[in-house]
Amino acid sequence: MAGGLVKYRHLSRDSSHRQALLRNLVTSLVKHEAIHTTWPKAKEAQRLAEKLITFAKRNNETSRRKATAILYTPHDLLPKLFGELRKRYLDRPGGYTRVLRTEPKSTYDQGASAVLQLVDGPKDLRFAMTAATVARDRALGRDSNALTRLNQAKVVRYRKDGDKAFNAMVRKMAELDLAGVKSGNRRKEREGEGEEGEMKKDEEEGEDGGKVEWEVENERGREQEKVERSIRRGGKAPRRSLITP
Repeated sequence: MAGGLVKYRHLSRDSSHRQALLRNLVTSLVKHEAIHTTWPKAKEAQRLAEKLITFAKRNNETSRRKATAILYTPHDLLPKLFGELRKRYLDRPGGYTRVLRTEPKSTYDQGASAVLQLVDGPKDLRFAMTAATVARDRALGRDSNALTRLNQAKVVRYRKDGDKAFNAMVRKMAELDLAGVKSGNRRKEREGEGEEGEMKKDEEEGEDGGKVEWEVENERGREQEKVERSIRRGGKAPRRSLITP
């Protein structure tokens, strides 16, 4: 790794292979604005990507030639680099990319993996994650903590119409209900309705059961009266009823 006696990561490759690898990664980054690779490759490609954005901000003939020497498909990506990306980072003093650690990309070697992305873009993970956190806090009716407020200030500082875009993302995350707040409330309501239905059913069954017992008792009383009248008249007792006390 970088540090100590070396100034950069060799990535287990010779010089030409290493440069080709980094150029390929940076080309994919400019094209897709986010790539998933190993942690050492992401950190080394980040250095080259920062230089490429700096060339775009200079916007002169020399910087165009240097950018053309880095990209594998300059005829497709130079208009985006010196157009959209240059305007996006024109007021930002630095830090055009971000590296976020992820779970190992390969389950075979379990190597450290990361996502390399351009900040303030459509695939900015920190922007989306911060908006989701704020949406959860608002749904739960509580204030965001200091770290969330700090991240919110970072993601909107240099973004064009940052506050407006952030509020729109918060509303979108609230509709998606990623924290499960709305679904949890609906589940509680269903459980409450189920408990009320069971209580009502038990009451109805209790009323029906009391009615049946009352009818059985009356039938027993009528049978007992018949037996007593027959004995007083000197006759035989009637056939025993099937209803037993």
